[in-house]
Amino acid sequence: MSAFSKALLRDEVQDYIHQFEGDSSALAFAGSPFPDITIQELLQQIEGRKRIETKLPSWYNSKGIIYPPRVHLEQTSSEVTANYKAALMKENTIIDITAGWGVDSFCFSKSSLETTSFEINARLAEISKHNATVLNAANLQVKQGNGLEEIASLDVDVIYVDPSRRHDRKGKVFFLEDCEPNVPEHLDYLLKRCDTLWVKTSPMLDLNVGIESLKKVTEIHVVAVKNEVKEVLWKIENTKNDLLQVVSINLLSSYSTPFKFLWNTESTSRYSTPMEYLYEPNAALMKSGAHRYLSEAFDLFKLAANTHLFTGAELIDFPGRTFKIIEQFPYSKKAMRSLNNLKKANITTRNFPESVVTIRKKWKLKEGGATYLFFTTLADGERTVIVCDKIS
Repeated sequence: MSAFSKALLRDEVQDYIHQFEGDSSALAFAGSPFPDITIQELLQQIEGRKRIETKLPSWYNSKGIIYPPRVHLEQTSSEVTANYKAALMKENTIIDITAGWGVDSFCFSKSSLETTSFEINARLAEISKHNATVLNAANLQVKQGNGLEEIASLDVDVIYVDPSRRHDRKGKVFFLEDCEPNVPEHLDYLLKRCDTLWVKTSPMLDLNVGIESLKKVTEIHVVAVKNEVKEVLWKIENTKNDLLQVVSINLLSSYSTPFKFLWNTESTSRYSTPMEYLYEPNAALMKSGAHRYLSEAFDLFKLAANTHLFTGAELIDFPGRTFKIIEQFPYSKKAMRSLNNLKKANITTRNFPESVVTIRKKWKLKEGGATYLFFTTLADGERTVIVCDKIS
């Protein structure tokens, strides 16, 4: 039985899917306008295409794409992160042993890598193979099978694996040992069949835990998109040395230059009370632990050891949000009276005992407006409020 109805590929059906607007749930009650296509089949295509509009523009804009069930769309990489990964691969051949819907494999192949992808789900493999043809992926071979088993007699430059984070008993999981395949368990087996192994993991995985589990890590890439960490990439090589490089990057942002540092090297932070400008590191920097190195790298001062906010007298280009400090005062009932006329504000807490929810309720501040308030702790232990304007 085919993974999808070939009737979905007819021109009039594709036009209907691409031109559909409005509430798809209403269509569910109206029924399919095509006698040979069920309403369930049609809705899967309409809703699938809507879900990937910003995530996968090349797929969204191409007629003839077949969309799998929702769970596969949720688990797939975005096009921007897949292209980032592809740019890291400098070798000639790559095997993706957990292809899923095939986004990563497609982007690898478009960067001139001879790419072979394996997908254990026969229906998903058929859909991915069809889509590869629609997208003219000349360097890509899509095969159905258990990738871990299929590479038993192979020797390639790169193996890529994105373990499934859905466990039959435990539900959604984050530890590598709970994922499928279990990469730590098969690590030696994988490294015998390639020069370089790349592993994609959830952003929830602690970097120290990943380093311990994957043993021979030489690079870690923390990848965010518009200040939301989407994935962590691990480069593992047989010739591991003691220098582990960490790269944090925030794609599709005003500052998308990678920030690089060596793991567990010494860093020097300087401390100061708030000056003219306040700098808040982006999510990728925070996840990677790069905040330890920002004071020295950008010639800035940290507010306190555990307060990951920075200040300086000059306006600089910085990988994160930048603010002009309007005023700063100790956190007290008396001092907070200066904000009596403020009805709403954007509130952030850093190294502070009260939550944003508590602060809003306590001082009757609604969310929004042009004012930004940072509730934090300085190096001398003083709890303080910093009033700012955001710099675009």
